[in-house]
Amino acid sequence: MKELSNITSFSPISNLVVQTATMPISPIFNPQGNDDIAHRTMWFGETTNLMQLNDVRYTWAVGLYMQMREQFWIPQKLDVTQDVVDYWNLTPQERYAYNGILSYLTFLDSVQTCNIPHIKSSITAPEISLCMSEQISQEAMHNHSYQYLIESIIPPEQRHAVYDFWRTDKVLFSRCQFVAELYQKYVSNPTQENYFIALIADYLLEGMYFYNGFIFFYNLASRMLMPGSADVFKLINRDELSHVRLYQRVVTEAMQVFPHSVDTIYEMFDQAVNHECQWTNHIVGNNILGITEQSTEQYTKYLANIRLRAIGLDSLYKEAKYQKSPYTHLERFSDTKKEGNTKSNFFEATVTSYVMSSGISGWDEI
Repeated sequence: MKELSNITSFSPISNLVVQTATMPISPIFNPQGNDDIAHRTMWFGETTNLMQLNDVRYTWAVGLYMQMREQFWIPQKLDVTQDVVDYWNLTPQERYAYNGILSYLTFLDSVQTCNIPHIKSSITAPEISLCMSEQISQEAMHNHSYQYLIESIIPPEQRHAVYDFWRTDKVLFSRCQFVAELYQKYVSNPTQENYFIALIADYLLEGMYFYNGFIFFYNLASRMLMPGSADVFKLINRDELSHVRLYQRVVTEAMQVFPHSVDTIYEMFDQAVNHECQWTNHIVGNNILGITEQSTEQYTKYLANIRLRAIGLDSLYKEAKYQKSPYTHLERFSDTKKEGNTKSNFFEATVTSYVMSSGISGWDEI
């Protein structure tokens, strides 16, 4: 484990967290508040809770919010006709993985739709609150997209089994339970320490948990299979990159505000990697051409390393193979527009259309 930070530490998540100060919830309206930029903070601010956006402290949130708004899309505009035919050209193992991964991704976006309002309720900077509001909308729409794929492609007699896959598959149930319990810990015991843990859990979900699933769909597309599904996931991928960017910023700020231990962050990342590899090896394993248990481990640990470095921490997995992706040949499938107008690097989580200027002081200047 790494050295602990010099910020007050608390017990790792495997142990009981000591009860401390409760996380405050922003009032519906606070007439005594002060929305001046000098008083504006991400948490514990004196906000009136009015959306006064003429001048903002977190100028990066302006560009991110605008980008998220510009990315609006609806799944019904994407043609999945070929996928209906291709579904029966998949191997039984590929169909099993297709169904199971859709069920898992449905869980991830469902739990985020429920969880983010709890996190957002303590945010006192309106520009950050707007980004989270847009994220909630996107997470709900992603669930709509999964339903669109299930209802359009999978035979009617099999759809309920896909929706209930998390109930019937013990590995997926355990996976879902692990993710949800980290969020529930804060909801049940809203201390500042548990809030910080929930933020790290959000970052892990947005930055790691979707991506082995994305790889599966891009892998099929690289073999000229299920192109409509890949198109849907390109757009979901693009949205998720904006969520990663949001939590990179939020977590970096939270590390300066909340008591925490760096050991706890590394422990959470290591647990996340182990759970993600266990699930992916269960649903995909060595049964899909182009994906192996070894490449899953390499890719998941690679993702963990780049997400840690993005918040100012060292890589957790030091071996050279974990410093690079085994799936760079699939990178072109994450480009949402071939012209590069809104082009994203799937593996590094950077967005070239990211609208940001250090000279921006308010929304009126966009």
